[in-house]
Amino acid sequence: MDRFLWWCSKSFQWSERKKDFYSMLLFFRVRYRTTFISLLVLTAMVVMLLSPVSYAQKIGKPSISLQQASPSQTTELRGVWLTNIDSDVLFGRRRLDNALQRLKELNFNTVYPAIWNWGWTLYPSPVAGKVIGKQLDPEPGLRGRDILKEMTVQGHKKGLAVIPWFEFGFMAPADSDLAKRQPQWLTSRRDGSQIWREGKHDRVWLNPFHPEVQSFIKSLILEIVKNYDVDGIQFDDHFGLPSELGYDKFTVNLYKKEHNGKLPPQDPKEAEWVKWRADKITSYLQEVFRDIKNIKEDCLVSVAPNPQRFSYEYFLADWERWERMGLVEELILQIYRNDINVFISELERPEVKAAQSHIPVSIGILTGLKDRAVPMKQIETQVQAVRDRGLAGVSFFFYETLWKLAQEKPMQRQLAFRKMFPTPMVAPNILLNKK
Repeated sequence: MDRFLWWCSKSFQWSERKKDFYSMLLFFRVRYRTTFISLLVLTAMVVMLLSPVSYAQKIGKPSISLQQASPSQTTELRGVWLTNIDSDVLFGRRRLDNALQRLKELNFNTVYPAIWNWGWTLYPSPVAGKVIGKQLDPEPGLRGRDILKEMTVQGHKKGLAVIPWFEFGFMAPADSDLAKRQPQWLTSRRDGSQIWREGKHDRVWLNPFHPEVQSFIKSLILEIVKNYDVDGIQFDDHFGLPSELGYDKFTVNLYKKEHNGKLPPQDPKEAEWVKWRADKITSYLQEVFRDIKNIKEDCLVSVAPNPQRFSYEYFLADWERWERMGLVEELILQIYRNDINVFISELERPEVKAAQSHIPVSIGILTGLKDRAVPMKQIETQVQAVRDRGLAGVSFFFYETLWKLAQEKPMQRQLAFRKMFPTPMVAPNILLNKK
């Protein structure tokens, strides 16, 4: 008890009369024991809440022994995705600023905010206004705001890189204004059906081979690069297309034109048919990459896909080829696996090692979902596996599950992240090496 009293006086970091304060606590303890204990507990709680970082430095312990980054290491990605799905972090100025401040205090260095989701832009977009009829997602928490501007200004003040995440890519909700206003842009299966189920949600896909769709998506991307002080822009598998789709009239005619009138194969997984569509998407990304660089050469092009086999076969997203062509400057491989052996096997794939020899390759780690908590021990084990293999760092999906939607208490989770990232470190950036 006496040692704990001494810690309380030290935690307030008063430079004068510490001995007097300590003596007063001892007196109060003896004279008013019951009241004293209640006050003592309350005092400790206040100290921890007001100064969680300093508290972590004094007594914090993670749930496992986690090695820090190598002493010789000068960079490490410490990122997190911020989304508007099962999360309210973007829906208030103060809430967003507090989140960025907390990430800074815990030595994160990069944020990936969703800015194209549910058929809307999350920033005021004249391009979207012309096509969709509204310049901004009608969510009340975004009204009258420009979260991308807020993010870049406040994020940069706090030393955080800001790389907007083009999360939905060519995908849109089936009942969205975009799908209703532009039905000629949608692609379909061979039987003519268009609905693609994602969990409990009905989605449709814009045709990535249609020139009007390509122009719209590229205009959104370039609008961001031109008008905001972003450090990069990020795509994922949704910048591809589910391989069962692509049998719409426009794509079929395009295929026939390039194959002497021959129809596409009936099997959507037929190798040449998969490659033809994947190559078209690759050519489009090449065009987007070139136009981004023409506007802002130091805008990092980041890609956060699933492992190559899944991305290519199911989404026609050939990121291995994209990387070889120099179209990917940061790769964050989403490996959302519970089994540590499966997780490690994905880290050691030959295409991952090949990419690692060219560009910074980091790993996306799941910290939880709304209805699926991920224990901190699993997160720590996966981070250690990434570090053991010399990869460039980690990014966590998603912000709300770092310490809120979890089984452990928020303070316990924050202490673990503070131990994981004990000192600041910049994110790797291949563009800096080119200068």
